[in-house]
Amino acid sequence: MYKLASLQERRKVFESHEIRANLVTNLFNSIEGVSCAPITGALYAFPRLYLPERAIAEAKRRNMAPDVFYCYELLEVAGICMVPGDGFGQRPGTYHLRTTILPQIDIIKDMVARFRVFQRNFLEKWN
Repeated sequence: MYKLASLQERRKVFESHEIRANLVTNLFNSIEGVSCAPITGALYAFPRLYLPERAIAEAKRRNMAPDVFYCYELLEVAGICMVPGDGFGQRPGTYHLRTTILPQIDIIKDMVARFRVFQRNFLEKWN
């Protein structure tokens, strides 16, 4: 039988998730062409991408959803794996990513720093 976590242990975990949620939200909101709604009660962030029309056209030329195209580029160029938002019921004409907030804070900061560089270069290439 497993021992249940104490109230203090559960609070510590909840506070850690809250810190990470706020950090991820704030970091994504500081990146040009990205916005992220506050994360409340979930372990995932769904940042919205504002993609250049040329990138959307290129994705369609390749028979890909624009956020799928973006995720492939993100993985190949920056080594960051995120899930395209098109599988989560996003509104038509909007593009999102899904990422977790579970990694350690230093890993989150490193990933978002690499994401920021990728996003800047992606916008330069496709604007």
